[in-house]
Amino acid sequence: MNASAPSADSLRAALAGLLDGLPPNRAAQAVERLIANYRGTTPTDAPVLRDRSDVAAYAAYRMPATFEAVRGTLDALREAAPDWAPRTHTDVGGGTGAASWAVAEAWAEGPPRTTVLDWAEPALALGRELAEGVLDAEWRRERIGSALSLADTDLVTVSYVLKELTEADRAALVTEAARAARAVVIVEPGTPDGYERIIAARTLLIDAGFTVAAPCPHGGACPIVPGTDWCHFSARVSRSSLHRKVKGGSLPYEDEKYAYVAAVRFPVAPAASRITRRPQIRKGQVLLELCGPGGLGRATVTKRHGPLYKQARDAEWGDSWPPEETS
Repeated sequence: MNASAPSADSLRAALAGLLDGLPPNRAAQAVERLIANYRGTTPTDAPVLRDRSDVAAYAAYRMPATFEAVRGTLDALREAAPDWAPRTHTDVGGGTGAASWAVAEAWAEGPPRTTVLDWAEPALALGRELAEGVLDAEWRRERIGSALSLADTDLVTVSYVLKELTEADRAALVTEAARAARAVVIVEPGTPDGYERIIAARTLLIDAGFTVAAPCPHGGACPIVPGTDWCHFSARVSRSSLHRKVKGGSLPYEDEKYAYVAAVRFPVAPAASRITRRPQIRKGQVLLELCGPGGLGRATVTKRHGPLYKQARDAEWGDSWPPEETS
């Protein structure tokens, strides 16, 4: 491997090179078509990423958002287990490898050896090309479903995959990940149905003996009343020209909404509470929506709280609360 380091910037640079020579309209049309059905009901043994141009367009469009969502999830895991680092990692349904880039960047001081599993050979080929000299990774074609058998590993990531599977295959995959790994990280879109899939996976992981490291501050039932709300978070993503062309608008960024669970088989220190919505800053006070061991609640932090007030003004959606040095 050379000196290139995995990061959001290096990933964007690598992705920009993919679109050289690909007509912009063709890239935009490919993305629009793939958005319509890639995350829908297409079975995993009939991938819609048909060729290199499909994969290049979709990777340039989706990899930065997936990277940032997984990276945010890993930040929460690292906060709960600061002394743990995986030596091996399996990226299930990893496609072009966005989650693998996030894992390598999260533990840049000693990134793990990664195995990326996916059914779509064009995605694997392009992911391998992108990762050359950056990731220590093997890329293998596997059908992601109930028949999948995983080698024992420290960390399994499953990002934006569960929606593509039947309910039975989801359960089988999560169960197999729990058998094989010491830590399991699952990320889904930050939608009501994405949250429901995360809650189902969380239940399976707890039943398998795992401890929830994040985002939940406890291993009990989620306090959200089904159908009334959903737990999700947000990651800021720099928008490329392809993003702006497909979605319209001129903002240089967009916010990727995601839901996740990180669970482990070793001791962790979950957050005392988790900020579950963007903090509301008012004159002289900050309003925080929190999930804690006692359920959902609110906190109002004012100037009278001294240093905690400044920390509340700097706090972000998804952060633990209170900050470690004041908890």
